[in-house]
Amino acid sequence: MGGSFNPAHDGHLHISRMALSRLRLDAVWWLVSPGNPLKPRAGMAPFDARLDFARRVTARDPRIRVLDLENRWKVRLTAKTLARMRQRFPQVDFVWLMGADNLKQLPSWHRWREIVRGMPIAVFDRAPYSKGALAGRAARRFARYRIPTKAAGILARQTPPSWVFLPIRRHSASATAIRARGWDGFGCALTNGEDNN
Repeated sequence: MGGSFNPAHDGHLHISRMALSRLRLDAVWWLVSPGNPLKPRAGMAPFDARLDFARRVTARDPRIRVLDLENRWKVRLTAKTLARMRQRFPQVDFVWLMGADNLKQLPSWHRWREIVRGMPIAVFDRAPYSKGALAGRAARRFARYRIPTKAAGILARQTPPSWVFLPIRRHSASATAIRARGWDGFGCALTNGEDNN
């Protein structure tokens, strides 16, 4: 799961735990982005602060690993990151995790078709974006490769392109709201200290 994690919060934990359970994964890797080319730099906390805070948020769950691969590899584009991951870890069956908001905007990503063809994808429900995302360009283009929700547990073993949409209980945490409350990149409390799951 890639992202700015500006900041990491309970919602990220919720999605990660849903992925571990519903997709039958051994681990979830959080790939903290050094800089998303589609997001403004204004309001973005320093990379080291975001990485450190994400590690603090996940400290009690050893199944969730926070990694700085993109920073170490000097890569900022998802297509390049995923290609490098497949090359460096050929024995791992990866699944790319994203919210419905990202599925909706996926066609604006660099080499987006290569992303879909390179790794199975799990798309998590994220109101109010889900309906538009499922009717959007990426979902329509790869509609025949969508597997039923009940088959989500086999996604990691599927040959891409292959994807699933997972309706899940909504979590109220929001990085935008946390930043609005004054998070400066150097510390803040989680929304409620624990995942509600």
